[in-house]
Amino acid sequence: MSSRRVVVTGSVQGVGFRWSARAEAERLGVRGWVRNRDDGGVEAFLGGDDEAVERLVAWFRTGPPGAVVTSVEVQDADEPDTAGFSIRD
Repeated sequence: MSSRRVVVTGSVQGVGFRWSARAEAERLGVRGWVRNRDDGGVEAFLGGDDEAVERLVAWFRTGPPGAVVTSVEVQDADEPDTAGFSIRD
């Protein structure tokens, strides 16, 4: 099992990034949450099977159609405090 904090920057707000991330996380069986940041980026906490978490991190490197990802920062993190995957404000 692994847990990661991911911060994505670029043109990632207003393109359905959070909803697409939730759909991809649910497809992969990853727990956690995603939210928009005040600086225009997107932040997520992910937890689950090592391979599934790494596949979701890889997805964050491109995001949904319409997103332009310029950087992805990944750090080890504590296990997310949620059973599913949610979008936070």
